[in-house]
Amino acid sequence: MSDDGITADHRQALAATRVVVAGITADQWGLETPCDDWDVRALLNHVVAGNWWAARLAAGATIESVGSEYDGDVVGSDATDAYDRSAHAAAAAFEAPGALDAPCAVSYGPVPGSVYAGHRFIDVLIHGWDLAIATGQPSPVTPELAEACWAVIEPQLDMLRASGMFGPDQAVPADADPVTRVLLVVGRHPA
Repeated sequence: MSDDGITADHRQALAATRVVVAGITADQWGLETPCDDWDVRALLNHVVAGNWWAARLAAGATIESVGSEYDGDVVGSDATDAYDRSAHAAAAAFEAPGALDAPCAVSYGPVPGSVYAGHRFIDVLIHGWDLAIATGQPSPVTPELAEACWAVIEPQLDMLRASGMFGPDQAVPADADPVTRVLLVVGRHPA
């Protein structure tokens, strides 16, 4: 996958998850999600905060300089607007000239921007699936996005598993389709 591919994949994941965010109704914010200890609102808050962190770190900020800026509620009263603003900022930061080659001072880094963009792509897409499952909406994980996600995951699988980023290992059947394979690898239980 080219570096341009990861920014396009990241943007597609942001757009696919946006459809889910826009479909969350007022009575669904407290529903449980596949992510232990996070209801729908808390999980969306995690995604929005993650987008803001990505925008800042991809632009050269450090964890220390960002500090506690994104602690607490970053969703506010208009969840779709909060998501849109954060998604736009994250996508633009990774698409800036030189951003994919620049080091990002993440908690497990520094890593090149292209690596961090891949991790954000996985996070946004899989949490979009979590939100869709919790709220009874169609999955944002298409076969094409699953294949792109697998291209990021496969070479880093051991490191990603060791990081705690994924849920418990799931057995992946040899004949699993791309969506099922990715969901099982990241510790989800596809229906």
